[in-house]
Amino acid sequence: MILGPTLMEWLNYHHLLYFYVVAREGGVARASKVLRVAPPTISGQVRLLEESLGEKLFEREGRGLVLTEVGRTTFEYAEEIFSVGRELMDTLRGRPTGKPQRLTVGVADSLPKLVAFNLIRPALDATVRLVVRQGQHERLLSELGTGTVDVVLSDAPVSPPTRVKAFNHNLGECGMTFVASPRFAKALKGNFPECLDGAAFIAPSEATGARRAIDAWLDAHSIRPSIVAEFEDSALLKVFGSEGLGFFAVPTVVEKDVCEQYNVSVIGREPALRARFYAITVERRVKHPAVVSICTTAKERLFC
Repeated sequence: MILGPTLMEWLNYHHLLYFYVVAREGGVARASKVLRVAPPTISGQVRLLEESLGEKLFEREGRGLVLTEVGRTTFEYAEEIFSVGRELMDTLRGRPTGKPQRLTVGVADSLPKLVAFNLIRPALDATVRLVVRQGQHERLLSELGTGTVDVVLSDAPVSPPTRVKAFNHNLGECGMTFVASPRFAKALKGNFPECLDGAAFIAPSEATGARRAIDAWLDAHSIRPSIVAEFEDSALLKVFGSEGLGFFAVPTVVEKDVCEQYNVSVIGREPALRARFYAITVERRVKHPAVVSICTTAKERLFC
């Protein structure tokens, strides 16, 4: 049976997308930032969807919005609809067209840039047009949910509670190496890791997985360094460290490259302190050929 126009006009998928993002982000203001559309426009589109459905999708609770029962049902269907849409785009992107296949990678600020380069390098060939977006972990996950990025590379997994239905693909792990400028490293007294006690420490942001792991390791060894600065951006952290502001930690897998690029010296290595890396996608099974290459190469060569 073929449905006529009058039976298909009731659902506007543009309105449904606005509703879906508002529900997923938890409010119109947040949806406005993700969609880059003015809040009144978003509110208007959601009202039009409610009118077309003949049901209220949100109720006010304090200053916020909560889904009605119909809203929850609509959200579940919308999530499935846009998931199928993403699968369609992935399938079409995989067809041979003679043009470079686009790959948009989100790189978390906290992910060491040398690690990011080594992870992405397998996807660098003539068949891929690479676009790299850098930002905070949570913002990149939102962009993953809207299809703005194909994959997020991060040192932290996506974990509940989260508004984005996404899957972690473990790329591998390695130990950590503590480094500092040659003069700073030479001035440290005592054996590693005891020499770090009371020393100036340049730390990753508290929100990062690396910081939580380092703090736990320091506590376990009763080491109390003096935190002189915290950085969300791993590259900026290394620049300050190379100028002698304090010691800092890097994944051992890129230790040699960091020492050469930033002219720093190794203080000590800790294999038990693990740095872990993830590719995060909306697919349980990765389909994009370039992302498959990233995951396979990381497991077989980079972190083997």
